Amino acid sequence: MVLKEGDVAPDFKLQSDEDREVSLKDYRGRRVVLYFYPRDGTPGCTQEARRFRDLAEEFSRENVVIMGVSMDSVESHKKFKKDNDLPFTLLSDPDAKVIKKYGAWGKKNLYGRTVMGTVRTTFLIDEEGRIRRIYRDIKPEEHAEKCLLDLKSLGSK
Repeated sequence: MVLKEGDVAPDFKLQSDEDREVSLKDYRGRRVVLYFYPRDGTPGCTQEARRFRDLAEEFSRENVVIMGVSMDSVESHKKFKKDNDLPFTLLSDPDAKVIKKYGAWGKKNLYGRTVMGTVRTTFLIDEEGRIRRIYRDIKPEEHAEKCLLDLKSLGSK
């Protein structure tokens, strides 16, 4: 099944960088930026995370929670979060179950080879748990700004 805008976002339970289990349903009543990224510490992923960090206060004023998901371990997330002063939750999906459920898994070109892995994908989820926007083919340097502008244009329910 391919998720599309208007669908109810699938619930999940994943371990966070704060050593707690996080479920999407815990955030009903708030809007969520759920972004999937390939790997902690890589140039594009670091740039994307830092842009979300730099705009975190503006997202918060819009009643938005930011959560990043990758296959990295909780320990890796802790280091990545500390090294980049990230004020939002990072979730570990080591088996890529949630990544695949959200359709953020696919073929990628890595150093001239085709490999399977996490494809940079973001979902804007409204207060009722419905997907309002899906982003693929993301440019890390401008993606956070695009999400914020779209959230402002969508408004709250």
